[in-house]
Amino acid sequence: MDARAVAVIPARYQSSRLPGKALALIGGRPMICHVAERTRRARGLGRVIVATDDPRIRDAVLPTGVEVAMTRPDHPTGTDRLAEVAARLEADVVLNVQ
Repeated sequence: MDARAVAVIPARYQSSRLPGKALALIGGRPMICHVAERTRRARGLGRVIVATDDPRIRDAVLPTGVEVAMTRPDHPTGTDRLAEVAARLEADVVLNVQ
């Protein structure tokens, strides 16, 4: 992959099975931060973006240096949230990280 490959990590706070899952602490840090940082280490990605509608998730991710895209709150699935972000990108490949 090259610089035009983008990974998008859809994240929402109101998870149906485990609300707040993205912010659940693992080793003292929010799970979404672990996912974002590990994704950023993948070779061949130009950008990594966390897509969320929740300011708590945004605020947790920003200190990691990973980009955050705020999305509409009405998406029924993570793939729909990713599609909103992908429509704004100039990328050859968009990777859905879930």
